[in-house]
Formats: sequence, structure tokens, C-alpha cells
Amino acid sequence: MRLTRPMLALAGAAAVLALTGCGSDGDGEAAVPETATGSLEHLAAEARCAPNMQTDADTIRQAICEKGDEKYVLATFATDRGQREWINTAKDYGGHYLVGRKWVAVGHEDVVADLRGTLGGILEQGTRHGGGHAPGHEGHGG
Repeated sequence: MRLTRPMLALAGAAAVLALTGCGSDGDGEAAVPETATGSLEHLAAEARCAPNMQTDADTIRQAICEKGDEKYVLATFATDRGQREWINTAKDYGGHYLVGRKWVAVGHEDVVADLRGTLGGILEQGTRHGGGHAPGHEGHGG
């Protein structure tokens, strides 16, 4: 797989977002709507987000969205294969992913779980690394 600069940038953003909170296990499962489709702008409108565009390339479009005090990355992809390659790379950094057809939202577990109630999609989790905390966050209690 050839990693492009936008893919690496988004993977880096996913890593930052994955490290912003401690994970928790959700017990409740709300009804999930049909998975949304469309452009980044359409998905952002569905999620009530004013997207702050970070990457606007032929293969990937990425924006930062805010939901209250939380931020998440919303990205759309030109191809299913490009999306899956990106997710497989980004998941090495941990984090929580809401995956739809040619789009993904990456953020704290609670944020992507809430988005699922609006956008539908499938929740995926990145690799959990031992120790329960990120390097440089030694005093962080979870």
C-alpha cells in the first residue's frame, strides 16, 4: 500500500484523537438509522457540523468537526479500497471509528457512538495498546 501525505496526516489526526480520552465500555445500544451517504459537506450537515476543512484532495477529503467540547475527524474517500487501506493504517494508532460507505468519523468513543445515532454506520475500534495510557500522559487517570 502506498501512503500519501493526506493519508498520513489523517492517520496522525486519528492518533491525536485516540489519545484525547480514556476509553469506556458502553452498555446501551440505541436504534441505528440507515447509514448516510454523500459528500463530506452533506454528511457534516447531517451531523450538524460546520466542517473545518483540513485536506481537500482527489482521493480523500478531511475536516475537523466539533460537538460540544469534543472534536472529531470526518473524512470521505474516493474509493472503498482507499477508505479500507486508510482505516487499517489508522487503527494501529488506536481510537474509535464510525465507518460508512466511503466515509469515516474518528474521535472519542462517546462522540462516535452519538454520531452513529445520526449517520448510522459501523463502530470499529483501533488497536488497544498496553498500559492504558499514552506516552507523556503518565499522570492521566482513567
